[in-house]
Amino acid sequence: MKPNYIAGQWLDSAASVANISPSDTRDTIDHYAQADAGMAEAAIAAAHEAKAAWGFCSPQARADALDRIGAEILARREELGRLLSREEGKTLPEGIGEVTRAGNIFKFYAGEALRQRGDKLASVRPGIEIDVTREPVGTVGIIAPWNFPIAIPAWKIAPALAYGNTVVFKPAELVPGCAWALAEIISRAGLPAGVFNLVMGRGSQVGQALLDDRRIDAISFTGSVATGRRVAQAAAQRMAKAQLEMGGKNPMVVLDDADLDVAVECAVQSAFYSTGQRCTASSRIIVEQGVYARFLQKLRDRAASLRIGHALEAGTDIGPVASRDQLEQNLRYVDIGRQEGARLLCGGGELQLGTPGHYMAPAIFADCDNAMRICREEIFGPVAAVMPARDYEHALALANDTEFGLASGICSTSLKHVQHFKRHAQAGMVMVNVPTAGVDYHVPFGGRKGSSLGSREQGSHAIEFYTTVKTAYVAG
Repeated sequence: MKPNYIAGQWLDSAASVANISPSDTRDTIDHYAQADAGMAEAAIAAAHEAKAAWGFCSPQARADALDRIGAEILARREELGRLLSREEGKTLPEGIGEVTRAGNIFKFYAGEALRQRGDKLASVRPGIEIDVTREPVGTVGIIAPWNFPIAIPAWKIAPALAYGNTVVFKPAELVPGCAWALAEIISRAGLPAGVFNLVMGRGSQVGQALLDDRRIDAISFTGSVATGRRVAQAAAQRMAKAQLEMGGKNPMVVLDDADLDVAVECAVQSAFYSTGQRCTASSRIIVEQGVYARFLQKLRDRAASLRIGHALEAGTDIGPVASRDQLEQNLRYVDIGRQEGARLLCGGGELQLGTPGHYMAPAIFADCDNAMRICREEIFGPVAAVMPARDYEHALALANDTEFGLASGICSTSLKHVQHFKRHAQAGMVMVNVPTAGVDYHVPFGGRKGSSLGSREQGSHAIEFYTTVKTAYVAG
C-alpha cells in the first residue's frame, strides 16, 4: 500500500483503495492509502507550522528544489508517462507528453522563484518612499482533477512552492498513482518537513477539511462546476482566497473559406483526443452552411479512421474512458442527443475490445441546435455536436451563446474574420487554425463566465494567486 506524505513522513492508514486500469480492468496498478479527516488535519497543521520559515527562506533554495523536481520528472518521463497512461487511459504518447509538460513546469517555476520583482515609488508627500512587494499568501490547499493527473498538480504545486507557500495536495480519487509518484519525487527535493503534504482520500473528508480549516489561506481547485460552486461558497464564507477552473463547452467555428483538411484535423483532435476528457475540448462544432455537407463527410471519414484501443498499445489513437461511471454518463448523453432530435452520424456506443475496459466509439451528432442539452452541458467525453451557421456573424453568436468561456476556436483563412473573432470571442483562450485542446505551460491558462473564477493559472500570471501585495511607506 502506498502511503500518504505528511510533515515529512510517509504514513499508512486503516483504509486503502485499488487503482484499476481503465484499459484492462483486470490490471491493478497498486493500492493507495485513504486518509480520513484526522490525517487531513495533521497535514494542514504541518503546512501551517512550516509556512513562516519557508516563506522567508532564500529564493535560491526554492529555485534549486524546483529544479531538482523538474529534472527528475524529465529524466523519468517514459516511466511516469507509462504509469499515467495505465491509470488514466491516455495514449502512451499523450501520457509521456503530459509528464514532459509537468517537468517543464517545475523548471519554469524554478526560474520564477528568482524573478520576483517589486516597485519603488516616490510618494506624493515629500520625504517618503514607497516599496511595493509581494509575499506568499500562506498555506495553499490544492484539489486536482483526474483528467490531467500530473500536469495540473504540477501547475498548481510548482508556483505555490516557488512563491514561498506551503501545500496540502489532495489528488482525485481516480488517479492516485501519478500523485503519489510526484509526491515521492518532491519528498526527496530537500524541502523542509511540512512544506509539501500529500493527502489521498475522499472529497467528503479530505476535501472538506481543506475548505473548512481557517489555516488554509487559499484554495486552488480544478474540477466540476457543481463542486467548484461549493468550493467558492466555502472559501467566501471564511474569506479565503479561491482559484477555480471548472470546465467548458468550447466552440470550434469553421468558415466557408477554411482549409477543410486543417479544420477537420482541428475538430478531431479537439473533440476526441484524450477521449474528449479535457476541459478545453471542442464539443460544439459550428460550420458555415457553404461547407457544412462536405465538412460532415470529411469529419465522419476521419473519425472512422481513428483506432480505439488499450492506452499502452502502439498505434492507439484514443484510449478508454477513464472510469465506468464516466462511460455511463457519456452513453446517457448519446441517448439524450437522439431524443432531442440530433442526427447521430456515427459512433456513440460502447465497444468490446481485446481487454475488458471502458471503451467507446467517438460520437458525431449532426444538425444540432444550440438549445439542445448536448450543446449546453459539458459531457466530458468523445461526443461532438455539429451545427450549421448562416454566416460568420451567426457562427460567432452561436459560439458565444454558452454559460462557459474557457476556449474558443476558429478555422478560417480570412484575416478580417480571424481578427474580429479573436477580439469578440467570449473566452479566456482563442485558437486560430489549431485545436482548442492544446496549451503551452509558460502562458496564462483560464477562462471567463462559468469556466473560471479568480486569477489565471500558469506562466508568470500565477503570481497573482500565490502571492499577496504589500505596500510599505518609509520616511527618509
